[in-house]
Amino acid sequence: MTELVHLALADGVATITLDSPHNKNALSQQLTSELLAHLEAAGSDDAARVVVVRSALDVFCSGADLSEATSVGMGVGAQRMVDVQRAIVANPKPIVARVAGPVRAGGIGIVAAADISLAAESSTYALTEVRLGLAAATISLTVLPRLTDRAAALTFLTGNAFDGTEAARLGLVTQAVPDADLDSTLDGILAALLKGVPQGLRETKKLLTRELLADIDARGTELAELSASLFGSPAAQEAMLAFLNRKKK
Repeated sequence: MTELVHLALADGVATITLDSPHNKNALSQQLTSELLAHLEAAGSDDAARVVVVRSALDVFCSGADLSEATSVGMGVGAQRMVDVQRAIVANPKPIVARVAGPVRAGGIGIVAAADISLAAESSTYALTEVRLGLAAATISLTVLPRLTDRAAALTFLTGNAFDGTEAARLGLVTQAVPDADLDSTLDGILAALLKGVPQGLRETKKLLTRELLADIDARGTELAELSASLFGSPAAQEAMLAFLNRKKK
């Protein structure tokens, strides 16, 4: 089986790379399983002081794997999405998301869960769940705390796409920069983080994420069950199959 998520370590930085070209980094059970394993490995490796999550493709993440959702259901997949967000929030190392290209639906949960999300201005985002008879249930755990109530209502209810500049204005990402400056800006952020003593970084992150982690633990299972039930509903199954059929044409 071809690995869909890679882990590399260099100069104190663990880089986790999403690399599933056949479905544009959709959150399949295999991808989320590998992502969770690499997050755990990076978190427990003393040589890794900072973690970067990025994509090898021109798409960051296309959201849920709809082919999987219409065949085997989302009982496992929905809980995995909660687990991924928790693994990012609870990881003892600072996690930086390098965001380039489209980010859709569930992928936005990864962006929101990261401690720092650096985005290319041309990156695009859309919470498209409502257009498929779904709700952004599991990722609401991390996305809603980043947005104002008005921004949340606009993005969650319309499903409209917005770019990196708007994502930064709304609070979804930390900073948006010109595409050509993405990697040099990332290097600057990583250099600053590497100046931190591991104990200081770990304990500071605990302060920053305490309430978010408690909320994930309190409501994660409930929201995963809601998400799975919506994915399995006749309305959502019909909408997802219609979407997949349009993509094949």
